[in-house]
Amino acid sequence: MPKLTIDGIELEVAPGTSVLQACEQLGIEVPRFCYHEKLSVPANCRMCLVEMEKAPKPIASCAMPCGEGMVIKTDTDTVHKARKGVMEFLLINHPLDCPICDQGGECDLQDQAVGYGFDRGRYGEEKRAVKDKNLGPLIKTIMTRCIHCTRCIRFSDEIAGVSVMGATGRGEHMEIGTYVEAAVSSELSGNLVDVCPVGALTSKPYAFTARPWELRKTESVDVLDAVGSNIRIDTRGGEVLRILPRLNEAVNEEWISDKTRYAHDGLKRQRLDRPYIRENGKLRAASWEEALALTAAKLKGAAPEKIAAIAGDLADAESLLALKDLLGGMGVASLESRQDGSAIDAASRAGYIFNSTIAGIEQADQILLIGTNPRWEGALVNARIRKRYLQGGLTVTVLGPRVDLTFPIEHLGNDATLLNAIADGSHPYAETLKAAKKPLLILGSGALARPDGAAVWAAARAVAEACGLVREDWNGFNVLHRAASRVGALDLGFLPAKGGRDLAGILDGARKGEVEVVYLLGADEIDAQNFGRAFVIYQGHHGDRGAHRADVILPGAAYTEKNATYVNTEGRAQHTRQATFPVGEAREDWKIIRALSGALGKPLPYDTLQQLRKRLADANPVFAQVDRVTPAAWGAFGTAGAVAAAPFTLPVENFYMTDAISRASATMAECTEAFVSPAVAERTGTHG
Repeated sequence: MPKLTIDGIELEVAPGTSVLQACEQLGIEVPRFCYHEKLSVPANCRMCLVEMEKAPKPIASCAMPCGEGMVIKTDTDTVHKARKGVMEFLLINHPLDCPICDQGGECDLQDQAVGYGFDRGRYGEEKRAVKDKNLGPLIKTIMTRCIHCTRCIRFSDEIAGVSVMGATGRGEHMEIGTYVEAAVSSELSGNLVDVCPVGALTSKPYAFTARPWELRKTESVDVLDAVGSNIRIDTRGGEVLRILPRLNEAVNEEWISDKTRYAHDGLKRQRLDRPYIRENGKLRAASWEEALALTAAKLKGAAPEKIAAIAGDLADAESLLALKDLLGGMGVASLESRQDGSAIDAASRAGYIFNSTIAGIEQADQILLIGTNPRWEGALVNARIRKRYLQGGLTVTVLGPRVDLTFPIEHLGNDATLLNAIADGSHPYAETLKAAKKPLLILGSGALARPDGAAVWAAARAVAEACGLVREDWNGFNVLHRAASRVGALDLGFLPAKGGRDLAGILDGARKGEVEVVYLLGADEIDAQNFGRAFVIYQGHHGDRGAHRADVILPGAAYTEKNATYVNTEGRAQHTRQATFPVGEAREDWKIIRALSGALGKPLPYDTLQQLRKRLADANPVFAQVDRVTPAAWGAFGTAGAVAAAPFTLPVENFYMTDAISRASATMAECTEAFVSPAVAERTGTHG
């Protein structure tokens, strides 16, 4: 391990560490524009110049590996003069339009110009102007501001895996853009705005909306998929103006998907802001007292076996537990949280979580994807697989539909019966899995929603056990969920009790009149026609499918409007935090259920969030381990049986619209029109 001296301080660093990284270890700030710790090193902005003893000129610290005996100086007159010269050249063609730039206040160029800029310019020629590029509905371009750091190109190539960005021309004629004018069709494209150190790439939906110092910042968690990306919610007044990623190396690193980032405008559209009651076929506004009284009367008037509850994909753990306690206390056994009809149950926690963890993907050398498209079902999981692929030594094999995952795959086919062949060793791929040092299997939640889902689940377990995926030091069996509420609901046992009906049984009973009252806790992914003549109580925050069928609507709070607990696909409990207040008369979901319990004359034994979270921890210790993954004990799950030869189908047809919030988003509608509709037309041959 090389030892070097930086500004008179001697330190020892790992081999391959750059001088810039060594400076950061000492807390010495080195300015940079092109360098980004998650991207390759191009060393083309030269802002990170430092002085090295015996070197004839300043060196680019980002590209210089540390060597034994190096003597580095970062705070000399030579260094300051060199950096000021670089800054002067960078500003020669820059439009200097900070007052109208959306990057103002959080711009790297602006920040460094304070330290290394000058109060006047010596350049008297005309500035260069560059035509703006159309990168789609999400990214606004003002390319005259571009300083050619190439971060956007490297992000597109290396992280997103969509090689659409590049540089054309040379010298003064060099321009950054797409080779053929086209929108950046990546589900991670919004991160280009974050990596751009100037105002060349900014957020199109956010343009001219607010300044960073006007915003109140709240750290929270995304719930539009099951990854649990860490986010920061920026609000002004009662409105969410933007959502940005928050660093969490174990989950999303510093990236988020475009749906996470841009669907927030759906939070102010089609909202339920007051209780409603259906009379004579039409909904009318009502008071809370009236709505709760009617709800309580219907629940009291039905036998427990004629009441059912279905929880939606965005339900938080607190409301799930409160509803389970309330209805369970009434003797109701028909509780369901698997809106997609999945065969998964809570028999073994290791059978329904991402056991290797998302970060653990980086250790795998063989990955088998079964009936899943991680690029749309968990964009950050797919990005992590690509990161591991770029490190070399990884083979990704797909059993299911062939899709573009941004990295090469080996396609086994789309015959589900191959699972049994791999498990019994008759398929040659079984030997490949057995020979891998750390094999990993990712089972898509869509594969478990088939009629033979329980058999698929059991077959996947058999593959894991037969091919050495589960060992003392490694568990490579993973389920990739799509619903943010699913793992938390399974942890709480929000499932049919003995004698209770599952989803198919509830819908069948409602059609036949055997189920008289259905309580929907944000359940919007079910065809409302299936409820027959049952009395439907809908508790949620958007006027989506569930609300259209409801007889009583109890307006709840969205994830940005409440302090709530969600468990992501790897079993990590995380908290969302309230960034704004619920709209109108809407209330936090657990408080609504607590008020309903009072109206029923059976008040729940908790009045505060702290008391409810203590009850959560008592129900399952997982909820007390916030932001930690507790390894699950391996056990039996699934139902052994014949896996049908029917091909796997992918559950997500439109990445941009998968829930009530994103379906209400105008930005997601634009993305659907720009990216999904042309692809559908191409696939079905329905152009024009």
